[in-house]
Amino acid sequence: MSESESDEDWEEMNDEEQIVQCLFCNSTFNSFNDALHHLQSSHNFSFAAFKSKHALDVYSYLKLINFIRKKKVTPGELSLLSAKTWDSDEYLTPVVPDDPWLMIDIEEIGDVEMNSNKYHSNSDTENVTLTEKQFGDLQRTIKSLKAQLEQKDIACLLAKQQIEEMTKKAQKLVFDEDDVINTKNRCVKDIGTNCDQGYFNTYSHFAIHHEMLTDKIRTESYRDALLTNSHIFNGCVMLDVGCGTGILSMFAAKSGCKKVISVDQSDILYHAMDIVRENNLTDIITLKKGRLENIELEIDKFDAIVSEWMGYFLLFEGMLDSVIYARDHYLKPGGKLLPNRCTISLVGSGDTKRYIDLVDYWSNVYGFKMSCMKAEVVREPSIEICNSKDIVTSVAEIQSFDLYKVQTDCVNFSAPFSLTVKKSGSLTAIIGYFDVFFDLENPVHFSTGPHATPTHWKQTVFSLSEPICITEGETITGKLICRRHVKDVRGLIVTIQIKDFSQVYYLD
Repeated sequence: MSESESDEDWEEMNDEEQIVQCLFCNSTFNSFNDALHHLQSSHNFSFAAFKSKHALDVYSYLKLINFIRKKKVTPGELSLLSAKTWDSDEYLTPVVPDDPWLMIDIEEIGDVEMNSNKYHSNSDTENVTLTEKQFGDLQRTIKSLKAQLEQKDIACLLAKQQIEEMTKKAQKLVFDEDDVINTKNRCVKDIGTNCDQGYFNTYSHFAIHHEMLTDKIRTESYRDALLTNSHIFNGCVMLDVGCGTGILSMFAAKSGCKKVISVDQSDILYHAMDIVRENNLTDIITLKKGRLENIELEIDKFDAIVSEWMGYFLLFEGMLDSVIYARDHYLKPGGKLLPNRCTISLVGSGDTKRYIDLVDYWSNVYGFKMSCMKAEVVREPSIEICNSKDIVTSVAEIQSFDLYKVQTDCVNFSAPFSLTVKKSGSLTAIIGYFDVFFDLENPVHFSTGPHATPTHWKQTVFSLSEPICITEGETITGKLICRRHVKDVRGLIVTIQIKDFSQVYYLD
C-alpha cells in the first residue's frame, strides 16, 4: 500500500462527517479533528494536555464533558479547577442528547491532535515525511510514554488523596468540634501580664490610634450611642475598658456621666492623661494603668461599661474576655453594656483576579514552580477591603453574641451555614465580617461587611486553595468551626468545610 493511500484511509476513518459542537462556544464542526483544532486555536485549550494532567479515564472523561456542558465553564475557569470538582455521579447523565463528545474513545484524543499534522511536521525551511512503518513506530512509542505518564499521574493523585485523608484525620484529632483540647476555659486572665505585654505594646504606637480615630463609622457610632442617649447616662458612673487615647471616656463625660474610670495597660495611657488634662476633664475622668484583671478599682460597681474591644473577625485579640470579666465583677444589676450585641456573618467572593494574583501566582514565578507556597498563603486569612461587585452569594449570619450572657468560651463554636449563589462563576474565598449593635432607646448599629462603608477592621478573607465552580440559584452548604488558638490565647484557629473542601486558617 502506498503512503498516499494510507493517508486517505486514515483520514476516512478519523474524519467521518458528524456535527461536533465546541465545548466552550456555539461553533460546530464536521469532525473531532477540526473541533480539537478549534479548541487549541480559539480557546488556547489542549484537550490532550488536559487529559494527561488530570489522568482522565473513561468515567472521569464522561463526567468532565457533562460538567462542562452543565456548568458552562470557560477554559480559564476550568484550568483553575481540580478533578474533584466534576467527580460526581450526577455528571454521568448526558446534558446534550447523543453528544458526539461522549462517543469518542478517550484513548484516541491525543492521537487525533497529533495525527492532524498528516504524518509530517512543517518548518520554515523543510518538510519531513515519515514512512508508514516509521509513523506506526512513533505512535506506539508515544502511546507507551503516555501510558507511563498516566500511571505516574495516577500514582501522584493517589498519594495526594492519601495525604489529604491523613491531614483530615490529624485535624479531627486536634480540632474535633466535640473536643476543644482543654481550651474551653482558657481566657486572658489565665495568662501572666508579662506574657501578655506584647499585645499591649502594639497599642503603644500612635499610628494604630490614628487609624482607629479616623475610622468615622467606629468612632461616631460610639459617640452617637452615648450622646443621643445622654438622658440614660446623665449622672452615671461608667467604666471604659481599654480606653486608649480616652476618646470614649470623653464622650461619656460629655453625655453627663458624673464619673468615668478609664483602664488601659498600654503606654498610650500616659498620653491619655495629657489629653484629659488638656480638655479639663480630670474632675470626671480617672485613668488607671494596668490590665483590668490585675488591678483594683476605687469603685465597686458601675452603672455602665463601654469598650471598643472588637478585633478582626470580631473575636481576634481576645479582648472580649476582659469585657466579660468587667461585666461579671463590676456591672450593677440592670447596668448597660456598650455595645451589647454583635453578630458574625459570611458571604462568598468570586474575585478570580485576586485568586490568580495571590494564590495561583505561585504556580509560576519567573519560570520557577513555587507551589509549596500556596499552602502558606492560604492558611493565613488576609485583612482587606473587598469589592462588593465580587460578592457572588447571599449572606449567612453564623453567630450572635449577647454580651449580657456570653462567657469566655463563646469563641469556641461550630456553625453550619448556607449560601445561595447569585452569580455563576467561581467561588474563590469566604469573607467574614461582623455587625455591632447598641440596643438603647435611640439604637445605633454599624457593619463591617463589604456592602457597608469601609472601617479599619475591613473584612477577613479566607481564601480557598482551589476555586469551586458555582451556578446561579445553587445552594452551597458548609460549616465553620472557630477555636481559641492552642498556643496563643488571643489568637483563633478557624476551620471552613464547604462541599469537598476543608481548610484550617490561623489568626495569630
